[in-house]
Amino acid sequence: MSDPAGEAKLELKQASKEVKESENVAEKYSAMTVSKNSEMNMGELSSAFSAVPTHKPVKKQIQFVEDKQEFSRFPTKAGRRSLSRSISQSSTDSYSSAASYTDSSDDETSPRDKTQVNSKGSSDFCVKSIKQAEFGRREIEIAEQDMSALISLRKRAQSEKPLAGAKIVGCTHITAQTAVLIETLVALGAQCRWTACNIYSTQNEVAAALSETGVAVFAWKGESEDDFWWCIDRCVNTEGWQPNMILDDGGDLTHWMYKKYPNVFKKIRGIVEESVTGVHRLYQLSKAGKLCVPAMNVNDSVTKQKFDNLYCCRESILDGLKRTTDVMFGGKQVVVCGYGEVGKGCSAALKALGAVVSVTEIDPICALQACMDGFRVVKLNEVIRQVDVIITCTGNKNVVTRDQLDRMKNGSIVCNMGHSNTEIDVASLRTPELTWERVRSQVDHVIWPDGKRVILLAEGRLLNLSCSTVPTFVLSITATTQALALIELYNAPEGRYKQDVYLLPKKMDEYVASLHLTTFDAHLTELSDEQAKYLGLNKNGPFKPNYYRY
Repeated sequence: MSDPAGEAKLELKQASKEVKESENVAEKYSAMTVSKNSEMNMGELSSAFSAVPTHKPVKKQIQFVEDKQEFSRFPTKAGRRSLSRSISQSSTDSYSSAASYTDSSDDETSPRDKTQVNSKGSSDFCVKSIKQAEFGRREIEIAEQDMSALISLRKRAQSEKPLAGAKIVGCTHITAQTAVLIETLVALGAQCRWTACNIYSTQNEVAAALSETGVAVFAWKGESEDDFWWCIDRCVNTEGWQPNMILDDGGDLTHWMYKKYPNVFKKIRGIVEESVTGVHRLYQLSKAGKLCVPAMNVNDSVTKQKFDNLYCCRESILDGLKRTTDVMFGGKQVVVCGYGEVGKGCSAALKALGAVVSVTEIDPICALQACMDGFRVVKLNEVIRQVDVIITCTGNKNVVTRDQLDRMKNGSIVCNMGHSNTEIDVASLRTPELTWERVRSQVDHVIWPDGKRVILLAEGRLLNLSCSTVPTFVLSITATTQALALIELYNAPEGRYKQDVYLLPKKMDEYVASLHLTTFDAHLTELSDEQAKYLGLNKNGPFKPNYYRY
């Protein structure tokens, strides 16, 4: 017969023993957490928690040490990429592909001060480190997989060597995608020397990979202004080699040759230009009667305008902004300055994220398009105090002035999606009363005396290629267009092109588009003879007149 009183005493004794054990464990664990120099292995931690399953876990206090670091207001050439950042390295890793893995390099020696030799014994190049060539080669091979149209063009024309004898000097963004274009030009018979059109967009490992193959590349990420012009000069001014073709992005190379080497410039057989800024400068030369060579305006080809400018920027604007700021754009007041193809892409992307987008425009037709697309058209001065983000897309200068920057609210973001760095008046911000703080790669906080901060991205240079990457597929379209334009100008019979600026022939535009349709398994409808006759068209194109607006 059981004894209830005895059982109760036994249970009470057992419970008391368990409480005492729990208190001992908790005391031991607490001592471990408060002792600054004590260490706990995983076994002890595991046993401590398993011994007290019915108790709330004791929260271990994590000690954060404030790592306050000094920032140089004007980074030196040597320290440009070693500036301190107020974020963890893991945060940097999340967007580091924009600058490629080479940004983490500890070697801050200027490439101009190094003597480097590739495996073939050549030193006719200047890149960050030739040792990065193997990694760059993998980047190029990956890019080739999504540039099937350009590779197809390379295979079709390689046996004919349509660029045999061509000596092409190029000034473009040096990325894996550009490398595929350069190697295509070489495969078609050309000799190439290359430099970068933007001081922040070069992928160092890609530049190294090209240099390893024998292409003379003079470029690295984070060049100074002096470095930039030095690299251009080294491409043009070399003993025993004289260019006869130019592939430019922005017009800097063209104008450098025109001003410094006029005799060399006169012997150029053709210029291919792909940016709004560069084309504008070519038309200025032509209007003044100073353009002494034929030039091809690739920027205004349909395949460049619609795909590179519109569709590419619609995706890459978000990539660049997210990687650099981590800002949520829903509900943000955004002003897009300019409603051309780039502005249209940027506006559509930000509207889709829930941003309240306004547009500034000088052209009534573009302004009306913005209104019909659901955007408010404003003057920047009317909304400057309420704006969260300003994006410039005009190709003009002083679109955002110092006076307007002074009136922007704390935490506003300012960036540029146009080619040139003249759209935001960055020079006016380099004054003693303002402090520059580099918080991460390509992100500066400009601090006013009252503590207000304006976030400036890429120092006002092209955002998407400075702070992120752009889709490989769309660059395949542009690169194929550039390659065909070079082939056309180089092989054109004398007299076909005079000393003026020309648009890419419509037939070539359509050919570039057709090469890329296979990626989507798209099948074109063919006109019957009767239909072609009715429309007055050739069954094989071109299908639209030159004045047609797509």
